[in-house]
Amino acid sequence: MHTTNKYYNQTILASSILMASLISGCNNDDNDNDNAATVPVINASNPINLAIDVAINQQITATFSDAMNEQTINDASFTLTAPSQTAVLGTVSYDETSHTAVFAPSSDFTHNTLYQASITTEVTNTAGIALASGFSWSFTTSALPDVIAPQVVSNYPVDLAQDFALNRNMTAEFSEALSPNTVNGSSFTLSDGTNLVTGVVSVQGTVATFNPDDNLAANTLYTATLTTAISDLAIPANLLAASFSWSFTTSDVAAIGPEPVKLRTSGDFAILTKTGITNIPASAITGNIGSSPITAAAMDNVFCNEISGTIYGADAAYTGSGAITCFAGAAEDNTLVANAVLDMGTAYNDAAGRTLPDYTELGAGDISGMTLEPGLYKWSSGVLISTDVTLSGSANDVWIFQIAGDLTQAAASRINLQSGAQAKNIFWQVGGSAGVALDTTAHFEGVILAEKGISINTDATVNGRLMSQTAVTLDHNIVTQPTEQF
Repeated sequence: MHTTNKYYNQTILASSILMASLISGCNNDDNDNDNAATVPVINASNPINLAIDVAINQQITATFSDAMNEQTINDASFTLTAPSQTAVLGTVSYDETSHTAVFAPSSDFTHNTLYQASITTEVTNTAGIALASGFSWSFTTSALPDVIAPQVVSNYPVDLAQDFALNRNMTAEFSEALSPNTVNGSSFTLSDGTNLVTGVVSVQGTVATFNPDDNLAANTLYTATLTTAISDLAIPANLLAASFSWSFTTSDVAAIGPEPVKLRTSGDFAILTKTGITNIPASAITGNIGSSPITAAAMDNVFCNEISGTIYGADAAYTGSGAITCFAGAAEDNTLVANAVLDMGTAYNDAAGRTLPDYTELGAGDISGMTLEPGLYKWSSGVLISTDVTLSGSANDVWIFQIAGDLTQAAASRINLQSGAQAKNIFWQVGGSAGVALDTTAHFEGVILAEKGISINTDATVNGRLMSQTAVTLDHNIVTQPTEQF
């Protein structure tokens, strides 16, 4: 299991020519777009909007989608105010690698106080294009400073992983947001035992990424290392207490398709929602489930004898069938599931924000009977699966399906995996107002990231994850979480 952020208490067949280009280009950062033609946006802030218990000695950050004009990011365009619009004195800086603006207050915040941060449209990217509108967010401080060193809570690939794709990035997730200028090519390194690998190191919030300049060597043991130069956003900074290393061995092939969506702590769940999980027994769920911020009573009709895992709640109100040995509702569990829901939202935004699709409007939204190679697929409407669909690719290949409408799978139809394809590498981002509906006895593969509800009808089965910004409805189903990403 991952640990939690200590300040948050609340994610056709492709042609051989196209596939070759995807293989050669997979080291490119999917989010590094040509900013000459795009309007920049703010992808993330730290603290997040409405965060509570924020340390009184913390710096404030905002991460942009594009490389920004540093001269436009200053104490006039990035401001912080206390109650009664009192300006907070501080220094504004910009980290070019991570596209992150940092506000460092001149003194500690007042404890238990609401603050508001604002960034104006005076901020532009390097092409001179301004934010479309101003951006503001607020947070409430705690009574205490941050004196705790950041910790590594997960890494990708995991230690001693085998057959890692030659063209994938390495990542490390930390227990709290990091100071971006401390995460660089000196503090995050990759070595084959003799030579250091060259690459671009970046950080967004709690996740640091190493993107090699070229594909890694085949069948080679690599070691990634994080040093104690890495620090959090506290003033004075808390450094990583000890260096952290992990090793993995590459395969002999490059992966096809985009970088996988990083689920972060939401990847610890088979089912995760904001507004509850309803169920007509008996279902069989392999993996943890959770819901937040709604009361844990909204999962009462999922019983402990139906789950191989733990039910995490936003409070202690779960009663189930009367047996509650599978339930975790203490304060630390409330925080854990709240953070997982936050990471679920981050993962949804990541999947929805991927650009340069390999296929657009394939089949006018009806992919019934098709065989789909790895890649990024995009539809401006809904997607229908009325007869079997096959996803064909190797164990490291990735599919991301961006669906603006709803996803509907007909009764008795199946998604089949071929040639080693794995459910953990298949992501269905669904933005429709109705959400996802899998009809009776259908079989589904992959991770669903839905803005609205997910409804699974009688005896349908899922090998994957169900992640909804509203609710999940089950009816005598089998839901099995896929194996973890490396």
